[in-house]
Amino acid sequence: MRRTAVLGSAGTLIASTLIAGAIAAPAATADSDDRGRDHGRSEAYGVRLAAERAAKKGIDWADCPADWGLAKPIQCGTVSVPLDYARPNGKQIKLAVDRIGNTGTEAERQGALVYNPGGPGGSGMRFPTRVTGKNPVYADMAKAYDFVGFDPRGVGHSTPISCVDPQEFVKAPKPDPVPGSEADKRAQRKLAAEYADGCAERSGWMLPHMTTPNTARDLDVIRAALGEKKLNFLGVSYGSYLGAVYATLFPGHVRRMVVDSVVNPSREKIWYQANLDQDVAFQMRWNDWKAWIAKNDATFHIGDTPDKVEQQWVKLRATAKKNPLGGVVGPAELIGFFQSAPYYDSAWVPVARAWSKYLAGDTQALVDAAAPDLSDTAGNISAENGNAVYTAVECADAKWPTSWKKWDRDNSRLHKDHPFMTWANAWMNLPCATWSAKQQTPVEVRTRKGLPPVLIVQAERDAATPFEGAVELHKRLKGSRLIVEKDAGSHGVTGLVNPCVNERVDAYLLSGELDSRDVTCEPHATPKP
Repeated sequence: MRRTAVLGSAGTLIASTLIAGAIAAPAATADSDDRGRDHGRSEAYGVRLAAERAAKKGIDWADCPADWGLAKPIQCGTVSVPLDYARPNGKQIKLAVDRIGNTGTEAERQGALVYNPGGPGGSGMRFPTRVTGKNPVYADMAKAYDFVGFDPRGVGHSTPISCVDPQEFVKAPKPDPVPGSEADKRAQRKLAAEYADGCAERSGWMLPHMTTPNTARDLDVIRAALGEKKLNFLGVSYGSYLGAVYATLFPGHVRRMVVDSVVNPSREKIWYQANLDQDVAFQMRWNDWKAWIAKNDATFHIGDTPDKVEQQWVKLRATAKKNPLGGVVGPAELIGFFQSAPYYDSAWVPVARAWSKYLAGDTQALVDAAAPDLSDTAGNISAENGNAVYTAVECADAKWPTSWKKWDRDNSRLHKDHPFMTWANAWMNLPCATWSAKQQTPVEVRTRKGLPPVLIVQAERDAATPFEGAVELHKRLKGSRLIVEKDAGSHGVTGLVNPCVNERVDAYLLSGELDSRDVTCEPHATPKP
């Protein structure tokens, strides 16, 4: 799961930091085996029909619109899919897709590699820029594959949804996510309910259909529109869950699949318990970062022990709560900025540097880093949309507890030993407790006939998608292989420079080669201050 924005209270942002010759899904390998459940025969027929249509129509590729920021030779197009796969002849919505051709010869080309970066709510449209930007990690993949990105339903240029005015969404400062009283909790509950109501008012017609199974069906229609008999897929974070659901619904349509930083696919985890587990893992990785800061105290001068660094954090939060920095950065905004460090090792130095400057008297550096930019209207629209999709998908995918007593009890207990993210995460997800649209039963992720080996990649100390999720998916997908990056915790392993990981991902995607057993890799390089 990847947050591009985090709610500190409902409707508010804590700034932060997936043609000719195509074969549509045969009934035997679509999701028809789930008939009689939430994901049934009618949807299986609907996706088969939609894929057949897409295979005949293909995609009319053209230069991307100028304001999309995707320059030549990247091309853009659209694919039409049913809003409701149970009614495939009903309302259609358009999904934005883009591509760049493989950089190798025609003989080297193995088809399209489709990408989803996570979220839910993340756009994959930047994926082809890893070729134009000459990212060396992807150079060998790019010789063999067209890189294809897409905006999932509800995201970006794919019939976007919204829950609140974007400029209101980013205004700051927000209330401290950590409640100091029962009154604070009541205020946050009210905001969460109002946010859920806003989603229904602004995007209610889409909400029942904003599910991971529907996005997996969309992915199969995109596969057909691309002219691909089988899917090559790279999914990161929430993209791993999308891949797991696709593999369950369309096992015979998978050619190669890499899932990286894995959401626990257990029905018992999606999504309430998964978020509680995330709070524990965030605290672990926050502690890792504090230890690194302490080790580099000669550079940052924040504290020479983890406890001293924590004391500085508590002091900073208290100061910002009493008098928001620059009038706009309070505890909510601080959490939004600082959470990028537990997420990504690439943020360790920038976040520590901004904090160090603040302690040296340069408050503006931290304000510039953590405060929203009201002049960035396009960025604010994107942030609000991403959060709306995150909420809509997680709320629709599964049934959530409606008892406030349960939410309060679970999060109060967890906060005692895991205070960094627990309450901020709770308020972000609380709209699901009063969600008005139908909530589904998650797909039972499992191996079905025709599924080839899947490659699973996971950092051992990942905060956003805890390690146990990769182990669980590995158990469920027979023949899969697991690569573990030991003693590492940066979210999104396949994009990092680590030859032990990179070479195995390339070998799998290029030749289907997998190790005879699971592999443990040493960690990628630790950031240097």
